[in-house]
Amino acid sequence: MDWDGLRYFLEVARTQRVSAAARRLGVQHTTVSRRIHALEQELGTVLFNKSKSSGFTMTEEGTRFFSYAEAIESTLLSAREDVSGQSQTLSGHLRVGCTEGFGNYVLAPLMTDFQRRFPAITLDIMPVPRFISLSKREADIAISLERPQRGPYLCTKLMDYSLKLYGATKYLDQQPHINNKSDLARHTFIGYVEELLFSDRLRYLEDIVPADRVIFKSTSVIAQYQAVLQGRSLTILPCFMAAQDSRLRAVLEDDIVLTRSFWMYCHEDLRQSRRVMALWDFLKKSVQLNGPLLQGTGTALQYLEEDPS
Repeated sequence: MDWDGLRYFLEVARTQRVSAAARRLGVQHTTVSRRIHALEQELGTVLFNKSKSSGFTMTEEGTRFFSYAEAIESTLLSAREDVSGQSQTLSGHLRVGCTEGFGNYVLAPLMTDFQRRFPAITLDIMPVPRFISLSKREADIAISLERPQRGPYLCTKLMDYSLKLYGATKYLDQQPHINNKSDLARHTFIGYVEELLFSDRLRYLEDIVPADRVIFKSTSVIAQYQAVLQGRSLTILPCFMAAQDSRLRAVLEDDIVLTRSFWMYCHEDLRQSRRVMALWDFLKKSVQLNGPLLQGTGTALQYLEEDPS
């Protein structure tokens, strides 16, 4: 069986669009359609249901074939890495998907440190306010608020992190001191658009203040961060974001402390990739080093010492 046929099948299965698969493969959409048709002819079965509204969705036979094709893909990628010497030189390309705040304020700075250590590895960092799909190969490693419930994944708890209630220092200096939770009734708040939350782990403001006191909402934690800096309202922020900014100050920090967790996972087959495992180990060590920042007792990002080798 022609490996190219499997590549085209996998891209269509992951994107559900011939045009999107063509862009990722760098070919014309007619080439993708022709390859899929040839593969179906070779297998003697229909792999996709085609619809203008829903695109290409896998049939039952296509779903079964997908697991075999994905295993072949992973094996070939590992073989190429090993035979070409990439496992020794640690070159190639890696993609990491993560939550928006963590990606921008922790992961991006750490990744520049990783790339300094492994300059032959190129990186894509994707901090987005949604879950990353490893089944669609959107990333090699994902960092999420929730542990995946199923799937052939290698998974580890990366770190617990804390969130506190913050306000702009200039705003708090102009207001009566907040001594207890009842004093919060005098203030307005910034929060998430609840019906668009991608995880229930982000649903925390409603337990602290009445809904009618939340006057500004956004799906982006960075937008909330920028809004609170304007000095008109309070908001809940991860400590790893707010503690690095002297313009913000925690409110009732002994009484209002929330704890959430980050989970890191990758496809089980990628444990054979040395460059993926090098990034995995680097992230684990770097995040553990930054436990104080994530848990609200530190104020600056720390970097691993130079590798003596």
